Amino acid sequence: MKNKFMLSSMLLVSSITNGFTDRAVHAQAGPRQIEVTARRFAYAPGEIILKKGEPVVLLIKSADVAHGLRFRELNLDARIDKGGTTKLSFTPDKAGDFVGHCSVFCGSGHGEMTLTLHVVE
Repeated sequence: MKNKFMLSSMLLVSSITNGFTDRAVHAQAGPRQIEVTARRFAYAPGEIILKKGEPVVLLIKSADVAHGLRFRELNLDARIDKGGTTKLSFTPDKAGDFVGHCSVFCGSGHGEMTLTLHVVE
């Protein structure tokens, strides 16, 4: 009876420990990835909330023609070919609201094509 209790206790402790280990490893999986679709004349999503100091990768896909995405204040610039996908990797180092604009002329609504990043502490 004592051996069954000891064995059950060891299995319980082992499964609890493994649960914590799995979570810790999973939390360090890499930068946050966010999918963004560019199409005439908007980005979807149009607004993204990020944490200052948290690495992020924007996976930007063009659904129609070539587009670009430039955040002057963050010194970020990407080009997305027609039907292609581009990765934009960075770590925001300052908090605030940053508006990115399409940097490749894509038609009459090009000037209104923006993506806003809200970087919080």
